[in-house]
Amino acid sequence: MTELISFNEAQQRFIQTFESAGAPVRVPLGDAIGRVLATPIQATFDQPPANQSAMDGYAIRYADAAPGVALPIQQRCYAGDEPFPLEPGCATRIFTGSMIPSGADTVVIQEDARETGECVMFETPVRPGTHIRRRGEELRMGETLVNAGTRLQAAHIGLIASQGIATLDVHPMLKVGILTTGDELAPIGGSRGATQIYNSNGPMLAALVAGLGASVTRVVHAKDNEGALTQLLSELHDACDLILTTGGASVGERDLVRPALTSLGVSFVVSGVSMKPGKPISLARYGTTPVVLLPGNPGAVFTTFALLATPLIRRLQWRAECLPPVTRLPIDFDARPDEARERFLRVRLDTSSGQGSVLRVAAEQGAGNLLTLADASGLSQLARGQSIARHATVPYYDFAQWLV
Repeated sequence: MTELISFNEAQQRFIQTFESAGAPVRVPLGDAIGRVLATPIQATFDQPPANQSAMDGYAIRYADAAPGVALPIQQRCYAGDEPFPLEPGCATRIFTGSMIPSGADTVVIQEDARETGECVMFETPVRPGTHIRRRGEELRMGETLVNAGTRLQAAHIGLIASQGIATLDVHPMLKVGILTTGDELAPIGGSRGATQIYNSNGPMLAALVAGLGASVTRVVHAKDNEGALTQLLSELHDACDLILTTGGASVGERDLVRPALTSLGVSFVVSGVSMKPGKPISLARYGTTPVVLLPGNPGAVFTTFALLATPLIRRLQWRAECLPPVTRLPIDFDARPDEARERFLRVRLDTSSGQGSVLRVAAEQGAGNLLTLADASGLSQLARGQSIARHATVPYYDFAQWLV
């Protein structure tokens, strides 16, 4: 393996090396959740489209309001009704969402009013202009509602629906193939030999890919056989936009993924990163298809996927933002410097102490351990060559942002 590159340089290569591809497709709004918007959405009309009441109450002219003065109620106007113009010295009974009648400039909430017969009186002094949502207060026709490159969530769908837009242009779903390797892995649900463990990498990676809004096209497994690896890699190349492999990424005697790819004529963009866990992670170009060579241990697979593969996936999905934010938070840990590699520790964000947020470090950090990984909320980054004192602030990669 060639000289390891820094984590930051590796992250940039994962983002910058490959271009997104594929023409946008038009889908019904109901099918757009989780897709990446190809064309920005503009407002088709003002919102609200007219002055509306923000509360149940009475629309009046402020000049007519005075404590103890009875105003005749000329109309009861429900949301969706067309109000009559307000006559001087009168009131209109309205409800939340009702259109404000022309001539009215104030809404008095029902809690401050008292109806007597067909009239209303106000119990407290009235303030002018209250409880009215003005036309265009939320947005104006032509304003951009959602930018291209946004992965659409439920709130985006509701906002777009509020403008009466029924179809959207989105980018095609990214097709991802997953290849796990190793004689030591037994299939889930099958029998397991005495020297084997079950293949957790395949289902875990499939779930991670789906969580990012990409399509898992195939999940296959190969034993430690270069011919079988070459065949499966060729098949995945023909069917997928991105290939993820686990295991066999280093330079050991049974690490055969790299030789198999080399025989297929790939070029390597990244060949190892000075990080722990995950040093063997690599990135290759197979024609125009990226191939990410993840480590074999599940904890290292999860870490490197979160930090390096997800930015690449966002890039290939045409997302506007490939790198989610990284915050700095105090950590409950004393760490000696690691002169060789940057370290990424599994941590849980704790907000229960009453003294602000703190990162609690999992006791077990082994690359093969899944138990502490399942309990972690993210990863903390410890810089190479630096001692970390307890309560020092460190970069925090929140899974809630990095795995979506």
